[in-house]
Parts: sequence; structure tokens; C-alpha cells
Amino acid sequence: MPPERAEVQVRPGVEADLDALTDLYNHYVRETSITFDTAAFTAEERRPWLLSHPEDGPYRLMVARDTDSQEILGYATSSPYRPKAAYSTSVEVTVYVAPYAGGRGIGTLLYKALFEALSGEDVHRAYAGIAQPNEGSVRLHERFGFRYVGTYHEVGRKFGRYWDVAWYEKKL
Repeated sequence: MPPERAEVQVRPGVEADLDALTDLYNHYVRETSITFDTAAFTAEERRPWLLSHPEDGPYRLMVARDTDSQEILGYATSSPYRPKAAYSTSVEVTVYVAPYAGGRGIGTLLYKALFEALSGEDVHRAYAGIAQPNEGSVRLHERFGFRYVGTYHEVGRKFGRYWDVAWYEKKL
């Protein structure tokens, strides 16, 4: 576990991060309703996801790492909102922080870097779906200017129950 006051670097994700990013995501798959994936991934299964987030363009992957231990502390992405061409100026964003690194501002650092990277792109809106309840994620998104636009009720089933997803949007 990294020290509490570790220096954090945020940079674009690279292929060498794949194993650590897969492990981090699989924690949320196995242990939480944060993602609606229900089966853990291998790194090879996640490779197309990583490669779909190049270092430029509207679909980015930003990684936070401890500069001493080199451990991945979290990541944020912007991904296509929907596959149809008219949605091309909209992105869906998300952030995942290592479970032991929560509450240290890692999500804030990641979103700051992600939105700075997107500022020069032809992106008009960012959307975030937040499985409920998740007050920490709601606070993070509101801090970045997202506003609540609605809830899909009981839209996902995981761990034997249904979950709501609140949707937020931000003008870019």
C-alpha cells in the first residue's frame, strides 16, 4: 500500500499498464455494483479496451500512479457515448480509484487531467452514469460541473438485486 502522502503523477495510459488496470477494474467487477460487468477479465480480454483510448483524440485514458512505488492508483476514461455518428461529439466519462487510495483526491486529479486533455477536442458534452447509491461519485461529478439529468430505475441486475443509475452531464 502506498504511503498516504505519496507524490502522484497523472499521464496517458500505456500498454504496460494493462495488467494493473485490469486488476483494479476486476476489483470493482467482483466486489461492487459500480460497474455492471459481472465476470472478471483477463488482461488480454481488456487489451481492446485499452487500445481504444489513444494518447490523442476524444477517447482518452488517464492513469494516476505513485511516483515512488509506480503503483497504479486509479484511472479515468472518456469513451464513445453511443456508436451512431450523430453522437460523435459526446463522450461518456468514468473514473476508478484503487480501493485503498480513495479519499485522497486521486479522482479529482484524474478528472482534471482528462478534461484538460479534452479541451482541445471536438467534444460538446460529457455524460456519466453513476450506479446508486454512490455519494462520493456524485460529489466528484458535481464538483466538476456535472448536473443531474435523470435516473434509469432498476436498469441493471447484479448480486441478485436491481440497481438504479443516475445520469449526469457536463458541457465541454
